[in-house]
Amino acid sequence: MTIYQDLLGEDFQRLHPKLQERYALPIDKPFNGVGTMSKIETGAFWLKPFLKLATCWKFLFPENGKDVPFSIKNTCRSLPTGEAEIYWERTFYFEEITRHFNAFMTVDTKRRVVKDYLGEPSLFYSDLKFAVTPEGCIHIRSGPQRIVIGNLEFPILRLLEGVVNVEEGYDDAREVFTIQVDIRNRVVGRLMAYEGEFKEQTV
Repeated sequence: MTIYQDLLGEDFQRLHPKLQERYALPIDKPFNGVGTMSKIETGAFWLKPFLKLATCWKFLFPENGKDVPFSIKNTCRSLPTGEAEIYWERTFYFEEITRHFNAFMTVDTKRRVVKDYLGEPSLFYSDLKFAVTPEGCIHIRSGPQRIVIGNLEFPILRLLEGVVNVEEGYDDAREVFTIQVDIRNRVVGRLMAYEGEFKEQTV
């Protein structure tokens, strides 16, 4: 079983069949997808220096856009510890620049959360809680977070955390995966949001 099957248990079978295929992710057999983000929105203008700095870690970015080409690659690999890790590569192709949003995920079976290290090299850590909606979509929301500096990790005050909500589904009529992502802060509001669709690409 891969980390998402292990995490969700019997609920994994309630996912849309296409999402079950997508999140099965056998080791060294990546999922590749291509599509379009119908809109990408970032926060207030004064946040842009922070968002631009985050691009150095292939994390957040300051650009907004509509109908932005997008690709995603998820690869499951075995770590030296024996843990399975999912490497997430998300790429956004703006007209003048290409941006990345990468992450590394493992599962904590005792706490029933995904451990998400964001950026490359990792800059932030967040617990992620996965659930299956009545419609068979996968819903992800964030938990406690830490900033990562080398081998050190420091808790982030709850007021300063990024509150993440993600919903991924499958549209049978159009035969596409759908994605909605919203990242907010309790004080400053939106940090980034995007939504769109993609199809599996056979390589």
